[in-house]
Amino acid sequence: MIKHGDLPWLAPSELSSDATAVYNSIAGGPRAAGPQHFRLTDSNGRLEGPFNAMVVAPSIGGPLQELGSAIRYRTLLTDRAREVAILTLAAELASDFEWYAHAPIARACGISDTDIDAIRQGNEPQGLDTTEALVLQVTRSLVRDRDVTPQLAEECHTVFGSDGFVELVVLVGYYQTLDLTLRVFHTPLPEGVKRPF
Repeated sequence: MIKHGDLPWLAPSELSSDATAVYNSIAGGPRAAGPQHFRLTDSNGRLEGPFNAMVVAPSIGGPLQELGSAIRYRTLLTDRAREVAILTLAAELASDFEWYAHAPIARACGISDTDIDAIRQGNEPQGLDTTEALVLQVTRSLVRDRDVTPQLAEECHTVFGSDGFVELVVLVGYYQTLDLTLRVFHTPLPEGVKRPF
């Protein structure tokens, strides 16, 4: 059996019907539409990164991928704000796959290489607007302290609305779940990709 880190790495023909449904939602859903900034599958159709774990355990992989899809495509956050949050979390946790996957998306959203590198190094990027800077601050606080101060929470309610603030907190929690899955199962980067951390 081929392994992807510590998990089986199954080709589409090896998947159960439940896993096939999850696979189709990932490889045929919104992540696969439009420009591809990172590789979803290898040349044999096997899912890369955290998506492999979702087909290994399809009963939770299905709802998890649906949450990820909602976070990526159906929230109130702008694309830039979402990518600032994801890159900030990836930098804080030294999550190689999330950085590999999302740095090109952030670049495509108009975030400069200088600001992307500042986030990677834990510095303050200069090209973010005030909302994006708040997203960065909140994400760092959630990762480092697992909370936000009352003042920061009040600012988030004002800037994002309560629904947008909930979405931001859930986004951070979702990507922390992916990072944990990647770490525990020693999920490798695609072949030839250099580790950013």
